[in-house]
Amino acid sequence: MSDWRKLAPIFSVLIIGLINLNNVAGKPRFQTFQTIDVVQLIATGMCFGAALGLLVMFFRGARPS
Repeated sequence: MSDWRKLAPIFSVLIIGLINLNNVAGKPRFQTFQTIDVVQLIATGMCFGAALGLLVMFFRGARPS
């Protein structure tokens, strides 16, 4: 399997996280955040966490034993 195919899930989750973060960061004031905005921030954090976990798994698997 090529390296690009191994990295594709990482980039897709990272792009989803960046889109959501951009959407929430575009709100005018922090005080006006509603419950859905907080849920969206939590989901964004989960996307970044998943991308980081996949990246760590990719580099740990790439090392020769």
